[in-house]
Amino acid sequence: MIPLAGSGPRILAILIKEAIQMRRDRLTLAMMMVIPIVQLILFGFAINSDPKHLPTAVYTEENTPVVRALVQSFINSGYYDVTMRSGGPEDSSRRLATREASFVIHIPAGFTRRLIRGERPQMLIEADASDPAASSIAIGRAQAIVDHALSHELKGPLSRQRQQPGPVQVVIQPRYNPEGITQYNIVPGLLGVILTMTLVIITSMAMTRENERGNMENLLAMPARPLEVMIGKIAPYLLMGATQTLIVLLAARFIFNVPFRGPLWTLLLGVLTFIIANLSLGFTFSTIAKTQLQAMQMTFFFFLPSILLSGFMFPFRGMPNWAQYIGEVLPLTHFLRIVRGVMLKGVGIGDIAIEFQALLIFIMVVGTIAILRYRRTLD
Repeated sequence: MIPLAGSGPRILAILIKEAIQMRRDRLTLAMMMVIPIVQLILFGFAINSDPKHLPTAVYTEENTPVVRALVQSFINSGYYDVTMRSGGPEDSSRRLATREASFVIHIPAGFTRRLIRGERPQMLIEADASDPAASSIAIGRAQAIVDHALSHELKGPLSRQRQQPGPVQVVIQPRYNPEGITQYNIVPGLLGVILTMTLVIITSMAMTRENERGNMENLLAMPARPLEVMIGKIAPYLLMGATQTLIVLLAARFIFNVPFRGPLWTLLLGVLTFIIANLSLGFTFSTIAKTQLQAMQMTFFFFLPSILLSGFMFPFRGMPNWAQYIGEVLPLTHFLRIVRGVMLKGVGIGDIAIEFQALLIFIMVVGTIAILRYRRTLD
């Protein structure tokens, strides 16, 4: 046993030395303080497994007091946010495919007349079930919402209709994932998570590795411009991203039986754009970090909100507005909409053009920052 008598001053000296070193590494110190706060905020306020106020379109073929009461009851429930009117079946399909609406409520002509006659009429609710977690609770409450609304409308001679098991039959038509298979939603999203996790961290460590190994002088001696260095550093990782994409898509098709309904070239274009966005961000991190450890810390700090606020693990529309605004800045959010839209909904590039625009804007902003921060001379 090693005697500790007289070791106090030496231990204290080492402790002071480490404290001074920690104070000098301000980025690491900031990460240690900020990451717990970010986790508390995200898990405490932003994450919600019971999404409400989901955008809903209404297609009614008659305008009677009963129909208006039904629509108002859906609004009052808090789950359905009726913000638009559908022009018909084709318009309803378009709104669901482009995420403009999560639900479409269709009340056919003659609905009120059949209800008064006790014929138990049907009403249709089409749901975007590509994310089962986002739609399942609202779907499960639909029949109770209708029964509660009609309990106030069926009075007097019509009160006998309330004795029946539901005066209206609510028909649910889940679209894109009618069986509610979780893998259909998770596996395509894993492609974006894997690309984000690997490409950002690998690229962010590329330039810092040059600094730590003393190879920066060789790069600076070359007649290469900042943009040329940036392209040269990230280009080899395009092949890595392509390999990862191939592995995930093959597994999704032949192991998990995920459907592939959209054009392949649209998906590949989305993958390429997303890879470039991640590589540009990684290069930007490498111009800020001084060590590989700092590069890894910055990557983790970016990866945490990406996986929580993008809609991968939790319903995007279930988060508060401020969290959705942050999520809209993250490239993973837009890539998930592209890959899920193409594979599950069969949408074309015209339906998801806004997601491509968001990724291109992210590339231009982050790439400009990386080029401006690149140092042509050693400090």
